[in-house]
Amino acid sequence: MPYRQTANVLRRLAEREDSILDAARDAAAEGGIRAVQIVPVAQRAGIAAGTVYRYFPAKADLVAQLVATVSAREIAAMRDAATVAPGPLSALAAAIVTFAMRASAQRRLAYALLAEPADTEFDAPRGAYRQALVAELSARITAAMTENVLPEQDVTRAAPAVVGALIDGLLGPAAREVADDPAERREAVQEMALFALRALGIVDAHARGLVAHAAMPATN
Repeated sequence: MPYRQTANVLRRLAEREDSILDAARDAAAEGGIRAVQIVPVAQRAGIAAGTVYRYFPAKADLVAQLVATVSAREIAAMRDAATVAPGPLSALAAAIVTFAMRASAQRRLAYALLAEPADTEFDAPRGAYRQALVAELSARITAAMTENVLPEQDVTRAAPAVVGALIDGLLGPAAREVADDPAERREAVQEMALFALRALGIVDAHARGLVAHAAMPATN
């Protein structure tokens, strides 16, 4: 019995932490990184602010865990999409399209956690998120070069450039506004994915085919 009680306590603690992170994510999705404040997040989660402080002693801790949680989820989605692709170029296209589609569907949240101007205390976790995206695309680019289906290039420059282009082209303040319409969002994602594949040296006709055949992912 003591073990079962301990397991139940751990489960309840994990559920409460998840509810706090869900509330923080919703706040960031609505108002950006500045909206992630302890008291409003506690109100969203339906708990006392003191309870949030027991899990996350400061806003920086809450933001860091939020970024890490979202990062792990998005990288896993990219990896899953690439894993089922039929070849290395298809895997690369699938990873790009998956990130682009999911990020554009949650544009405010993705921008907040990746590029929104914010205090330097948030640089480390957000930088780690970008580096995780770079690492995932680096692996796909390297695999394609190993199979001689992608021109030789410096992956340490190419992968960050692709990540930056996707973020700026879809999420940044200079990016064209996309209506909350699945067809328009799909078109924007395909345009940016095509741009990325062309930049990596894939001839236009082949790049278009790869983008057209890449499955559009779920965005939840």
